[in-house]
Amino acid sequence: MSTETDTAASGSATGPAPTGPVQEVGEIFDITRFGDYTQLTMVAPGVARAFAPGQFVAVAVGGPRTSMLLRRSFALYGVKPGGEFAGTIQFVVDPHGPGTDWLVGQRIGSRLNLVGPLGVPFPIPRDAVPAVLVGGGYGTAPLLPLAERLLALGSEIEMIVGASRAGRLFGELQAKRLIGKVTVTTDDGSAGQYGQVTDPLPSAIERLGAEIVYACGPMGMLAAVGEVARAHAIPAQVAVEEAMACGIGVCMTCVLPVRGADGVSRFVRSCVEGPVFEAGRVRWADVGTLPADLYGADGMGR
Repeated sequence: MSTETDTAASGSATGPAPTGPVQEVGEIFDITRFGDYTQLTMVAPGVARAFAPGQFVAVAVGGPRTSMLLRRSFALYGVKPGGEFAGTIQFVVDPHGPGTDWLVGQRIGSRLNLVGPLGVPFPIPRDAVPAVLVGGGYGTAPLLPLAERLLALGSEIEMIVGASRAGRLFGELQAKRLIGKVTVTTDDGSAGQYGQVTDPLPSAIERLGAEIVYACGPMGMLAAVGEVARAHAIPAQVAVEEAMACGIGVCMTCVLPVRGADGVSRFVRSCVEGPVFEAGRVRWADVGTLPADLYGADGMGR
């Protein structure tokens, strides 16, 4: 199966697409609550114009006099490219600290400083291939524009959407409208099937004859999805949810141990080399540690 990293905008845009991320001030157009989450829709034509599924935006928080210097990063979806005075993006905020609490407290019309789109997008097959998409919590968000691109290629797809409980689900209704074939799971059985996303994944792969799995969600879920894909001898492309404090590769807080094509393991930055990785190359058991065989580990441990 051949793939390409498609960096073109998912729609038409006025003027040439930028070759990289842009910094712009966007305006909040709509605020919608979904369970535990807050969805922000923003007018941000520069970010929208160059978007590809899997990329994210880094948002300045706290206002112009804040002591919170680092941006907060959010996966993009619901992107509608447009002209100079149009173009919207959507992202989902799960408030869990001062920065995200401030962000969900903003109002329609508030203006936010944005940098994006950032990161490596999902690789898109050149031809139609059957695929299963697996989202955990708000990790479903970046899979929705991916699903649109795959459907446009003529790919047959199914989606599995899961969370710990009903209030932590996101995107299941949008996915059902878009795809139709959607399985919902919750750890406590409060919505959909009781269990985890990896429970129905093997049967979905076999039923569809899937040639690839795409996933986004918590790290433990991604590791488990990768194992299921490996057992079925198909690749899994996963978008990690590592904390990305700067979003541009400077702060080094989002590093992961990843095996390169040369077989050598190195720390790579999720925000620059990712957030999308081939699951089989991420050393999931070593995340958060300094493996002794990692390239340069002898110097880092001093």
